[in-house]
Amino acid sequence: MNSLSDISSVLRRRLQQQGQTQAQLRQSAGIAQRTLTNVLSGEQDFKVSTLLALADRLGLELMLVPKGAALAVDAEGVARAKIPTRIEVARRQLGEVK
Repeated sequence: MNSLSDISSVLRRRLQQQGQTQAQLRQSAGIAQRTLTNVLSGEQDFKVSTLLALADRLGLELMLVPKGAALAVDAEGVARAKIPTRIEVARRQLGEVK
């Protein structure tokens, strides 16, 4: 993630996946409606403590990792394989033969 917009997008998607309302999230995180609106808009800066509270209530973990490691994990926390499987190798070879 490289921007506030990226972070906000992840939070909005997770909120939708969990079936929570913004009011429920706001109340459980103990923040004002205006603050939540600003965070979810992705257009205004917000405090790290606000991000931590929202992430916690949404079942997310905030982590700082080296940039090289970040490339191996997407926003959903699914690691991408760096070494191709035998099937992937075979498919690439077949693609080159055609």
